[in-house]
Amino acid sequence: MSRLQLLDLTVDLQRQRVEREGAALDVSGLSFRLFACLLSHGDRVLGFDQLAGEVWAPAVVSEETITQRIKLLRQALGDDSRAPRYIRSVRGQGYQLCALPQTLADAEPATAEASSPSNARRWPWAVAAVLVVAAATATLWWRHGPPPPKSPLLARADYYAGIGQADDNERAIALYRQALAADPDDVSALLGLSRLSSARTCLYNGGRDDAERGLALARQLLRRDGGNAKAWSALGYAHDCLGDIGAAVAGYERALKLDPDADNTRSSLAYLYQEQGRVADALRGNMQLRGDPARVRFRDVQVARELELLGFVEAARRRHQANFRLFPDNVFSNIAWPRSLFGERRYDEAAGALAEALTRGTPHPDLYMLQGELALQRGDRAAARAAFAQALRLRPQSSLGLTVNGLYAEPAPAPAWIARRIAELRPLPTQPAPWPGVHLELAMLELARHQPVAAAAALDAAVAAGYRDRAYLQASPLFAALRGDPGYARVLARIDADIARQRAQVTSAAWKPADVP
Repeated sequence: MSRLQLLDLTVDLQRQRVEREGAALDVSGLSFRLFACLLSHGDRVLGFDQLAGEVWAPAVVSEETITQRIKLLRQALGDDSRAPRYIRSVRGQGYQLCALPQTLADAEPATAEASSPSNARRWPWAVAAVLVVAAATATLWWRHGPPPPKSPLLARADYYAGIGQADDNERAIALYRQALAADPDDVSALLGLSRLSSARTCLYNGGRDDAERGLALARQLLRRDGGNAKAWSALGYAHDCLGDIGAAVAGYERALKLDPDADNTRSSLAYLYQEQGRVADALRGNMQLRGDPARVRFRDVQVARELELLGFVEAARRRHQANFRLFPDNVFSNIAWPRSLFGERRYDEAAGALAEALTRGTPHPDLYMLQGELALQRGDRAAARAAFAQALRLRPQSSLGLTVNGLYAEPAPAPAWIARRIAELRPLPTQPAPWPGVHLELAMLELARHQPVAAAAALDAAVAAGYRDRAYLQASPLFAALRGDPGYARVLARIDADIARQRAQVTSAAWKPADVP
């Protein structure tokens, strides 16, 4: 029983198609799976936990994520939450359909068994089968052979780990440690503790020692089993959080060779390709995931950023704005939208979006760095100094935070401090190649000692290392003193030439996003 009628809607489960009076509605992907889940339970009320388990598993999502997806589904169906026709909210419980779906005869002649009354009453199982197939084809993050049954302790730890908030990260770490106290060789617990230790550094303003602990745990796992794809991915993530972009790329690439279906690894690697200036490769990686893209955290934010860097401004803007609206608990969507407006030099709008982002409980140094730059743009150095200081308080080990705080301190920094800071930042031949942002810091420091030629050379080194954000260089007051400099113009021209080449790759590719011309 693959065709259902809900009031004036016809739902073809096999084709994953919803129609009203013969016209197809834009219900697909995660929205269709959510609708199919509701249909499979008739007019029963489904709670948030049940919806999360049947539609999003193995990913773990918040109630806000489910609420926003319900909102998108309603919009696609033409429903109104204030006077619902198809889906109603049940206060304190969850959601239910407003009417009981009815089965429709299949287009092809039904067999005697399929048309029997006993089978006609079992239509919900047909929907459930669709969901099972969809779930079976989805990519699992922790994939390395058939997963063994997990203890309730590890299952709860994985639950907290998947939420993506600082407090829950700590709860999961505590549970993984409990599991390791009982069994020091538990692979799942070691993997979880490795990734979440690194996440402390990357996402939650922890120290370098946290990511080093994550690195040590990943190496411990690889000494036992060099073919563990998840351990290689954890190794790449730890290197990523420690700032070693080359080692991070190598770890992720090795993980993907061992498990090509690991979409979270693929998306993490795409982010690093973007940082290396391989923006078209990054976009291709995110557009060619093997499973459901909705299950990959931060993927939508990355795609918007990649389109932005490639100059597809309208497509990027739509995605940034949608991500900001739909994912208020996602720190990177909270950063990306105001930063995108800043890059377009829509400073007042950027300030408004940033003010909203700062109320959402996702503190991050980049939010306060942007607040400081906006203050500089309007000539308020005192407000800028306070914002930069807050960014450094959040992440005291941040190199950029140290540099910017020093440059805008009162009194102004001494020439000896600037020279010492430049010496600290310049990479030695024996060190791994730095992230492009280090060269941006060097450019700021050279400008502070009135050396525009050296500053332009530092920006050129940033571009050579992969920096491609032309819009930011033009919008930021941190580089205002270079505008009009011939070296600065050459840097922008170099970015333009490379981005034009990569844009051509994207526009001619079969995998390009549908809204890319």
